[in-house]
Amino acid sequence: MDIDETALRDLLRPLGLDLYDIEFAAGTLTVTVDRPGGVDLEALTAANHAVSAYLDAADPIEGRYTLDVASPGLERRLRTPAHFAGAVGERVTLRETRGDEPTRRLEGVLTAADDTTATLKVDDGTLVTVPLDKLERARTLFAWGGSPKPSPSRAPAAAGKRK
Repeated sequence: MDIDETALRDLLRPLGLDLYDIEFAAGTLTVTVDRPGGVDLEALTAANHAVSAYLDAADPIEGRYTLDVASPGLERRLRTPAHFAGAVGERVTLRETRGDEPTRRLEGVLTAADDTTATLKVDDGTLVTVPLDKLERARTLFAWGGSPKPSPSRAPAAAGKRK
């Protein structure tokens, strides 16, 4: 696969979109696009048409494949130094491989990132710096709403309840 990422970026820019990631795995080319405020269905449709036309003309992939144009989502995958730099200040989870030691799972706020490392402030306040090349996977975490409402069966008895 020899896709010109610069050409894709230039293709998406007039649509108001940024190329977030591109990955080819198991016969599927996933082109992930983003923009400030998020990506809606109309933008994804326009990006899909533009990318599909580019791929048809450039023909960078041999054989059959499926094109998937998507947004990064609320919990987006972090793979590149730029992804990590863009997620500083957000809550993330990651899996670090450590040679002969067990894989370490970490969760916390990403406080810093550069071309080779990411630093997390884990829940006990400790700062942990992890080399990016030792990460098996990483993603941002989205806080899904507030505290759950009490169940009616567990709600306190109403005052003046009729018998």
